[in-house]
Amino acid sequence: MPFRAGLEAVLIPLAALIFSMVLFGAVISLVGVDPLAVYALIYKGAFGTWFSWQNTLRQTAPLLLTALCVALPAQLGLVVIGGEGALVLGGLAAVAIALAVEGAPPVFVQFSMMLVGMTVGGLWIALAGVLRHYRGVNETISSLLLFYIAVAIMNHLVEGIMRDPASLNKPSTRHIGDANMIGAIPGMDVHWGLVFGVVACIVVYILIFHTTIGFSFRVVGGNLRAAKMAGLPVGRLIVISCFIAGGAAGLAGVFEIAAVHGQANASLIAKYGFTGILVAFIARHNPLAIIPVALLLGGIEASGGLLQRRLDLPDATKLVLQGIAFVVILASEALFGRIRFFQARPA
Repeated sequence: MPFRAGLEAVLIPLAALIFSMVLFGAVISLVGVDPLAVYALIYKGAFGTWFSWQNTLRQTAPLLLTALCVALPAQLGLVVIGGEGALVLGGLAAVAIALAVEGAPPVFVQFSMMLVGMTVGGLWIALAGVLRHYRGVNETISSLLLFYIAVAIMNHLVEGIMRDPASLNKPSTRHIGDANMIGAIPGMDVHWGLVFGVVACIVVYILIFHTTIGFSFRVVGGNLRAAKMAGLPVGRLIVISCFIAGGAAGLAGVFEIAAVHGQANASLIAKYGFTGILVAFIARHNPLAIIPVALLLGGIEASGGLLQRRLDLPDATKLVLQGIAFVVILASEALFGRIRFFQARPA
């Protein structure tokens, strides 16, 4: 990538984020709260102490994987926003397989949870790809509707045949067992999902930019008609990309079960999939750029509780900031290729 183009890819999203913070400050000031105090608390709650850092990293782990669920199909020109559904069903499938092989060695149970969770999540998003290519259904709408179907399936099973009779006030499945839980990274209070997320981003980057199938993805996304004329199996590529993307979100659900909750219930619907959409768009669907952006958004997520306690702001305050940032980031897309400074100069 030419230097000026790379600079453009960094500076425009950065400027959009800064502008988002200014707009957010203006909104906060309207309710009588000092924006500078809010910014200071966001920093303190996200990165101010080692405890804050660990909270941020815990929030970052699922965002890495759900952002990939958006970024990978985007290489083919698809806008898939149903990663939350794949996360929910991936987590639910992890519980189901863990209870089905109850008593097996923990390593086998954990491997089974990952394999089944990724497969279920992959098939769920692949369904949106199938509908897109073979039936002409818009993948943005279908993946969003599939999220609601996924939640309905989870509620039906958790409140029905999978419900633990001991869960009275909050319907939940039985616990997968302490022995089957995935522990924390040594020396940190952060689960291994963070490592898997970072590795997944690196692997997907290599897949997209250094493999033949990744090149095929980008050809389809760059010019669908040319891809068909070149004989590329467009339908198959769409389904494959959606399956891999859904597998990443399904893996996020596995870690939410196996490293955080231990059982499936309403807490599994934490909206990481929707925050992952914002992460992917800010990173402009670059898997490596997803890592620092997820860290930033994870910090904002982690600071929500501190804003609530110190300034008596609702926990949804962070959602206001994320919403403003999402709108501004989308608007900033119109600036790419229009600023003369970033244009390549003739030799």
